[in-house]
Amino acid sequence: MSAFDLNAYLARIGWQGSLEPTLDTLAGLTRAHITRIPFENVDVLLGRGIRIDLDSIVAKMVFAGRGGYCFEHGTLFQAVLEAVGFRPVAHAARVVVIVPRHQSPRTHMFLTVDIEGERFMVDPGFGGHTTLLPVPLRDGAEVRDGSDRHRMVRHEGEWVLEAEVDGTMTGLWTATLEPQLPIDFQLANHWVSTAAASPFVNRLMLRALTPGGRTAVMRFSSTGSSVMNRTWFFRGTSITPLFMRMAPGSTASARPGSSTRADSWGQVPVSSPSNFRR
Repeated sequence: MSAFDLNAYLARIGWQGSLEPTLDTLAGLTRAHITRIPFENVDVLLGRGIRIDLDSIVAKMVFAGRGGYCFEHGTLFQAVLEAVGFRPVAHAARVVVIVPRHQSPRTHMFLTVDIEGERFMVDPGFGGHTTLLPVPLRDGAEVRDGSDRHRMVRHEGEWVLEAEVDGTMTGLWTATLEPQLPIDFQLANHWVSTAAASPFVNRLMLRALTPGGRTAVMRFSSTGSSVMNRTWFFRGTSITPLFMRMAPGSTASARPGSSTRADSWGQVPVSSPSNFRR
C-alpha cells in the first residue's frame, strides 16, 4: 500500500467534503468516485493484462487518470474507505443481467459497510446500471436517486441487487455475502481478463458520466488495434479522452482513424439507468 495517497485520490474525484465515517460521507464518496472514474476494459483488449494490487491500481486510476473494471474500482474504493475510517468487507457476485445464474461465475466485486448498526452495499465498479448511492442491506429496501431505483432483495438464500430497467425491476447480480480475500479476486481477475469465454476479452465495455448523463458502450468483436485506432464520439463530440489516457511508460497512443458514432452509444440523464447498446 506504499503508493496509496488519499489526498491524491480525493483530488482525482474532486471531493472536498467531510471525511467523517458517516453515511453522508459514504454516499458522497461513492457518487464522486463513480462520476469521476470511468468503467473500461481497454487494457484487456490491448493484451496488457490487469494487475489488481493496490499500487498498480493507484498508478493507473489515480495518477494516470484512467478507468478500470470492478476489481480495480472495488480494490481502490476499499482502500479509500479504510483510510477514512470505515471497515468495508469485500464480496463476490454472479452477474445475472445478461446470462442466468447457473452460467455466471463469481467474477464481480462489491463491498458492504456497517454504519451505526445498519449494513449498506456499495458497488463502484459495476458499469452501466450501477447505483450511485449505498443501498441498505434490507430485503426490499429501495434507494431512489432521481429516476434511478435500486434495491437489495432475498432470493433462494442469496442477496440480489435489482435496478429499474425500462420500467421493470431487473436483477443485476446475486451474492451469498461470503467475505472474499485478495487472492480470491486474483483468480477471478485472471479468468475475466484472459479466458476466451470471458466477455471482457472480445468486446469493448465503457461507461462514464458526463454533464449530459451516463454514456455507455458495449461493442462486440473489438480488438486492441480497433480500439486504439478509433476516435470515439457522442453527438459529434469526441469522448476518447475519457478512456484513452495511457498508463505511464506506454508507447501506445490514441491515433486518428475511423470513428464510431452515436449508433454505438446510449446516453440518458444522469439520474436514469443506461442501457448498453451495440
